[in-house]
Amino acid sequence: MAKPKYEMKTERSKKMDSQQMQQLADMRLAPYMQLATGLIGKARHAGGNMFRHQMDTLAILIDYGYIDSVLLKASIVHDTVEDIEGFDKNQIIHCDAEGSDVLEIVLEVTRRQHETKQEFLRRILDYGSQKAKILKCADRISNMISLGYVTDPEFIERYCDETEYYLLPMALEVDFNMYNELISLLMTRRRYLEDGGYFDNRKKESTGQ
Repeated sequence: MAKPKYEMKTERSKKMDSQQMQQLADMRLAPYMQLATGLIGKARHAGGNMFRHQMDTLAILIDYGYIDSVLLKASIVHDTVEDIEGFDKNQIIHCDAEGSDVLEIVLEVTRRQHETKQEFLRRILDYGSQKAKILKCADRISNMISLGYVTDPEFIERYCDETEYYLLPMALEVDFNMYNELISLLMTRRRYLEDGGYFDNRKKESTGQ
């Protein structure tokens, strides 16, 4: 039997201990946050802006017990390359000694030119590093929570389908607790569509009733 590519994380710490607190205190997160403020003017479909989303993704990772400095720094700037027009990637490299490693993860979770959304997610699922997959799962948890404020049923359905086909298997490789949360979020979002009659109406339209 082939050995799994990653060792899936199954335990979730309940509280930050003193050692983790010190690790977090020693990280230079502020330079990355400064870069991320360039996303303040970038609105989100569910409201708010992309800067807040970066901070939310950071908080989700810490909530799941991740205190890896490169991973947390990447979460803070993970949308800068894709969503800030003319962004100079060297700014990430020059943040500190870990900048190059941070940029490497950011580029893994950045959609490439001419890459469809499906191709982008499939690339991460098939070839992404463990840290890139953990980051993408935290990013999707944030997005799925925000989806509760979206009223466009077609957008919700598409996002749910992406989560089922790409993010659930991704989470199952790296973090069982993230996998469980994504399933729960997926169920509630699809229940919203069902309760609103979206699937029934679409069926009637397809049959001409």
